[in-house]
Amino acid sequence: LDEEIRRIPSADAVHLDVMDNHFVPNLTIGLPVVESIRANHPGTFLDAHLMITDADRHAPAYAEIGCESVTFHLEASAAPIRTARAIRALGAKASVGLRPQTPIEPLADIITEFDMVLIMTVDPGFGGQSFLTSMLPKIRRTRDIVQRSGADIWIQVDGGVSESTIDQCLDAGADVFVAGSAVFRGEDPDAVVRGLRDRPGTPCRH
Repeated sequence: LDEEIRRIPSADAVHLDVMDNHFVPNLTIGLPVVESIRANHPGTFLDAHLMITDADRHAPAYAEIGCESVTFHLEASAAPIRTARAIRALGAKASVGLRPQTPIEPLADIITEFDMVLIMTVDPGFGGQSFLTSMLPKIRRTRDIVQRSGADIWIQVDGGVSESTIDQCLDAGADVFVAGSAVFRGEDPDAVVRGLRDRPGTPCRH
């Protein structure tokens, strides 16, 4: 894993999928592995994406070990405002993630509690899935809500992001892009990162 991260020096951040085989039907890494990554990559922006149950209990720990951004899913949180504030109090950006079927509108009144909103553009749990174009209107609605709030809130998309889909996401209003399979299945992952990031139009965040 350490070697794979070193293959993408041009990436603005490393997005770490934490899955627990409960919230999603897959099991990946947890806090000890993320803590090891933090120690081995002190200058890297770590974006922890928690696809886990009981997010309110576990999410702050990822901020405590030094992740710059911590995303927990709205569907796994009973107290999203409290959890976001706990993450922010520990010096990290607080992000809320939404499954494809979860609407953005219920967050409109509390959107400023978050630094980033993650719109899943596949059903979370497995890499290599096809991008859901049906999420593009949701991204646009999220951009409208963010603009009305007047806050600087990032809109992240995750799932099926590639050279063939990133421009659609950009046009819809996203500004943070997570690419996994498109990057690491390439012969030169860092070249893929540079190609995805250096797109015409509005600059990408990650």
